[in-house]
Order: sequence, then structure tokens, then C-alpha cells
Amino acid sequence: MGTTGGDSGSGSHSGIRLATGRDAGQVAAIYAPNVTGTIISFESEPPGADEMLRRIEGTLERYPWLVCERRGRVLGYAYAGPHGSRAAYQWSVDVSVYVDGGSHRMGVGRALYASLFAALALQGFYNAYAGATLPNPASVGLHESVGFRLVGVYQGVGYKMGAWHDVGWWHLPLREKAADPDPPTDLRSVVGSEEWETALARGLPLLRNHP
Repeated sequence: MGTTGGDSGSGSHSGIRLATGRDAGQVAAIYAPNVTGTIISFESEPPGADEMLRRIEGTLERYPWLVCERRGRVLGYAYAGPHGSRAAYQWSVDVSVYVDGGSHRMGVGRALYASLFAALALQGFYNAYAGATLPNPASVGLHESVGFRLVGVYQGVGYKMGAWHDVGWWHLPLREKAADPDPPTDLRSVVGSEEWETALARGLPLLRNHP
């Protein structure tokens, strides 16, 4: 359930699906270098597999957490979370994407985002927001290439590796605004539907061939 793969075209043998607990170790390994060697993540210690499992399971109670996989190897992941805790924020989400160091420039980030945004729109979310520590031209380029637009910069908001850092925030509309929107639907109510499988497949054409 919730798995979509491709056997033709540039994304041959690749798939985009919901994360499971079995992915926690690979996801943790992809994320760790962003914590230990860069200012990309503001965490100071990389989470292990057990903590990443907790985060995945917690996210999937409400929001999608997707992985791009090829022949059992996770190439990258993307997920959504709440933008705020107050009721009026319920139609907006924060999103993140991380790609394995050996899978850059293969379209993995763009593919994951395309599928994630389609899934979020299916649930009834209207706005996606993404933050990026600056400078980070790769992240800025990715987000703006998929339609995000800069809406503000938090000046000197984080201190890491001996310096203060800015964080830029970008916005992407996920669907046309409704005057009286229904609350977003639960993830479980859409997973496995035909519309869900179509959403997951949205990113597959963006994957480029790689070993």
C-alpha cells in the first residue's frame, strides 16, 4: 500500500512511497552529515535510528513522510509537519527534503517534492513553507525551481559553528484558496486510494537515471 514505482523512462526501478520503520537507519544516515558538518541543520547531535523511527512514526500520524528508493536503497526523503499549533494554521505545513550525498543532481529532491505536494493537496492543505539556513544556494535553487517564493528572512536567528546565521523562509501555494475550506483530512483516509497512488507517481518522471 502506498508504493509507486517505475519500470520505464529515466526513473526506471525507482519508487516513491511512504516511509516505514525499516527506513529509519538509512534516513538517519542521510540526515547525519547535515548536522555534523554543516549549518544546514540547527541540531547539534545527529539522531540515531531509534530517534528517527520515533520522528517518522510521529509524522505519519498526520502528515506524509516519503522516501525515494531504488533497489532497496533510500536515495532521499521528504516530509511535512505543522506550521503552527493554533487552529487557524491547520491548512499550512512546513516541509523539508534531504538527499543522500551520492544521489545529488539526479532529480531526487524535485521528484520527492512533486509527490509530497500532490499528497498534501489531496489531503486538503493549502500552503507549504520551507526554511533554509543561509547561505545555501543548492537549497534555495531547489525550492525556487519548484515554485517557492521568498517571503522573509530571520536575521541572525541561529548560532552554530562559531557564527550567527540567517534563515530564509519560502512559500508555495498547494491549491486554489477556498472561501470556507474543509479541515485537512487524515492521512490514513487517503493512503491506498487511486488518487493517492497518482499523487505518489507525480514525481517519478523527474528522476534521472543513475547507477
